[in-house]
Amino acid sequence: MTISPFEERYSTEMNGLFDEERKLRAWLRVEVALAHAHAEMGNIPQAAAKQIEDAAKNVSLSRVKEIEAEIHHDLMAMVKALSEQAGDAGKYVHWGATSYDIEDTATALMMKDGLNLLEKRLQHLASTLRMLAQKHRKTVCIGRTHGQQALPTTYGMKFAVYYTEVGRHLERLAQLRPRIAIGQMSGAVGTMASFKGKGKKLQELVMKKLGLTAAAVTNQVIQRDRHAEAVAFLALVAGSMEKMAKEIRNLQRTEIGEVAEAFGKKQVGSSAMPHKRNPHKSERLCSLARLVRAYANVAMENIALEHERDLTNSANERVIIPESFICTDYMVKEMDSILEHLEFFPENIKRNLELSKGLIMAERLMLALVDKGMARQEAHETMRKLAIEAKEKNTHLKELAKEKLKQLSKKELEDIFDYTSYIGEAERIVEEAVKD
Repeated sequence: MTISPFEERYSTEMNGLFDEERKLRAWLRVEVALAHAHAEMGNIPQAAAKQIEDAAKNVSLSRVKEIEAEIHHDLMAMVKALSEQAGDAGKYVHWGATSYDIEDTATALMMKDGLNLLEKRLQHLASTLRMLAQKHRKTVCIGRTHGQQALPTTYGMKFAVYYTEVGRHLERLAQLRPRIAIGQMSGAVGTMASFKGKGKKLQELVMKKLGLTAAAVTNQVIQRDRHAEAVAFLALVAGSMEKMAKEIRNLQRTEIGEVAEAFGKKQVGSSAMPHKRNPHKSERLCSLARLVRAYANVAMENIALEHERDLTNSANERVIIPESFICTDYMVKEMDSILEHLEFFPENIKRNLELSKGLIMAERLMLALVDKGMARQEAHETMRKLAIEAKEKNTHLKELAKEKLKQLSKKELEDIFDYTSYIGEAERIVEEAVKD
């Protein structure tokens, strides 16, 4: 029976990197690497390492679960299942290791694969944002600050801002990867006592076989600041997806109506109101972002384990690590799809530019008065009063300016109130932001 929506509703290819079968294969992969490292160092026969490698292919998840039900230790259940399959070589399985040598190293393998998948997803999203920024670099719209109309901007600017933000996430991912791709083979409290003076060399050999870097020092576990950083990174990515989703939701409001999520011919917006066209995908992303942020807090709590370790991180990490990766991957994939099919309504974009009856040009008028010789503060006060008067009289600011600002000609005023000519260097900014 499916309980978590991440198993179906919000599942992606990321699920296959963190499911129970993949985790078991990662554990077995570490055990095989350990056996081969022992063999290379002459600690066990080469034939035994090969037997363990072959045996690992035949270990089933169902058998591991069966043993676990008896002994109540999932990692040791895997060790027993592998030993069963390995025959005489079974006595060399897990030799000198502690459970978290296997578990933490396997987790590093899975997180490394997870980052690789997410990297590709972010790269594709960046391409979509780049395309939209270029396509809409001249699409003039109203900019809003504090929920109020501010000055004209362009949709290209919006998408360029998001594009560069995704670029920073890709930079963070590249910086994070080497801190996550860390494994250990250091024994019960990290001293390598069970390896009889050969621990450092053994650890290096195991990690080389796995494509990981050996931790410089551990206790019984790889330190949880690494895992917390990974989940915090995912929370940052989720936050950016929420940021874009929230903007789409607001721009899809009936009163604004500038963009909208694509809506299928048979899609239902509301069970009660047939006319509704809800931005449900964007709302879903905003909801899921809260979950990843909450998981980041749990990951931070896991850093301060007691002494050489306790078990308080273990249970929650079974949830927060796979679900943070799956949830974030789903959010990036979904946002990419939303943006690829985003609908624009030019008539509403133009209508909203006119909504304030010219008040959005107050700054430009003020600067024009300064150019005519008026002191800046005096010009600001003049325009502040004029803007208030225009709003109270429900009059277009241009008409009031024609009446009261004799310093400016009618031609100058017409040019000032051309919204499309007051976007500054927006087009150049966009082009430079997305050129890489």
